[in-house]
Parts: sequence; structure tokens; C-alpha cells
Amino acid sequence: MDKYVCNLCGWEYDPAAGVPEAGIAPGTPWEEIPEDFVCPLCGAGKEEFSKA
Repeated sequence: MDKYVCNLCGWEYDPAAGVPEAGIAPGTPWEEIPEDFVCPLCGAGKEEFSKA
């Protein structure tokens, strides 16, 4: 599974880890992340992320 990085602050989404504090379980691929997901560090929307 690919990692994705926030273009604004550099926070990286690692599908192996998920984002438990946001209700995203480990093993969740980027394609299954809700469209209203925001970066936990800066609040950028999902559209601001690029494949790492």
C-alpha cells in the first residue's frame, strides 16, 4: 500500500498504521479514506495529499 504526504505540512499517512485517533484503522488504503478527511496536523483536505 502506498503512503501519502500532505503537500502543506509534510505529515505522512501510512496505511499500515492508519490514524486511530481519527477512526481510521490500520490497514486502511488511501482509496478508502473518507473524502472529508483532514490532515491531523494542519487541517488540509484530502485533495492536498500526494503519493509519497
